[in-house]
Amino acid sequence: MAVKALYPGTFDPPTNGHVDLIQRGARLFDHLTVAVLLNPVKNPLFTVEERVEMLREVTAPLGNVSVGTFDGLMVEYARREGVSAVLRGIRAISDYEYEFQMALMNRRLAPEIETVFLQPAGRFSFISSRMLKEVFSLGGDVTGLVPPNVLKRLRARLPNGK
Repeated sequence: MAVKALYPGTFDPPTNGHVDLIQRGARLFDHLTVAVLLNPVKNPLFTVEERVEMLREVTAPLGNVSVGTFDGLMVEYARREGVSAVLRGIRAISDYEYEFQMALMNRRLAPEIETVFLQPAGRFSFISSRMLKEVFSLGGDVTGLVPPNVLKRLRARLPNGK
């Protein structure tokens, strides 16, 4: 039986930490769907379409990865997609508490779907999209923290960044 997994998030923008988890998830599961959350409340820098496009560019070499979008409850989307696992990244203890609570709620809502936690590679463990955008907007160099296609879009969107 093929194991399908879902890696949900806002990915605004996708970072090398995200890419690390996607690549590792692609090795663990028969199919991995990277799912971009439609959440306008977060005031995203990039549109959903732009984030999907960036992720498709990054995941193109991975034959068992697709990119989609969802709104509402993640577990409902997971059920529609026929996935049996949700991949979540944990960078630090602060992530763990939130992710643990979310996993327990998801288990209550959809006990047939397991949550799998992975830590990003150490060199990416401090990166968050929020922090990355802030550093970049203030002129900090984020080279090596995002894929080249994402850096190009950041430079076009926020010309003051490096």
